[in-house]
Amino acid sequence: MSKDLFSGHAKGYARFRPVYPKALYDFIYQFVGQFDTAWDCGTGNGQVARVLASSFGKVHASDISAQQLKNAVIAPNIHYHLGGVEQTGFGNSSIDLITIGQAIHWFDREQFYKEVGRVGKTGAIIAAFGYSPVRFTPLFNEALDRFYFDVVYPYWDTERKIVEGQYKSIPFPFEEIKAPDFKIEVNWSLSDLHGYITTWSAVQNFIRKNGFSPVGKFMEEVKPLWRKEVESVYFPVFLRIGRIK
Repeated sequence: MSKDLFSGHAKGYARFRPVYPKALYDFIYQFVGQFDTAWDCGTGNGQVARVLASSFGKVHASDISAQQLKNAVIAPNIHYHLGGVEQTGFGNSSIDLITIGQAIHWFDREQFYKEVGRVGKTGAIIAAFGYSPVRFTPLFNEALDRFYFDVVYPYWDTERKIVEGQYKSIPFPFEEIKAPDFKIEVNWSLSDLHGYITTWSAVQNFIRKNGFSPVGKFMEEVKPLWRKEVESVYFPVFLRIGRIK
């Protein structure tokens, strides 16, 4: 069963979460045979679905959070579905590309893979990708790592370890394709950084349990490292991609 940890801050999630680079999609698309139908799993605010919609005739986009879907991007060929990804009403052998952006660690993967096998066309592509925390200067990286591990680490769900391992630890029963590393590059103000870190599920759990946010203290620590109003930062992106047999 999928978990819903983001309904409570769906607007912030939609505003501050980084956008995957064009290079990632270009790499995935070179293996796709047909561009009829794609399925974006754990779509959230539809960030990935919006990109798919410019290349595919139809895009199914699933999420268990009604609040996230309320904030989702609208496009005539995106069809949003409220519900889990482990069981759908999609037709057998109907999907050309299945994408999962920063979400597969929440799924019941055994059941999800069965559904993938049912709805995916023979030779269809499945791509699970995600990103690691933001990187900047060495001093900033050290400060963020201290905040991550020393302040909020106990408040992450256990599935977070799968993300930390860049999905290498999960079974991936497909004909796997070797993928390069990618990065998301953005120009951010301190306000953007604050907004992004506040969307962490560990930070939200911390606030619920302690009644205050730990982000302010962290921001005071890193403020002197932000020499300009807007700085160039990046997120390492990882990908597992395979072909459905």
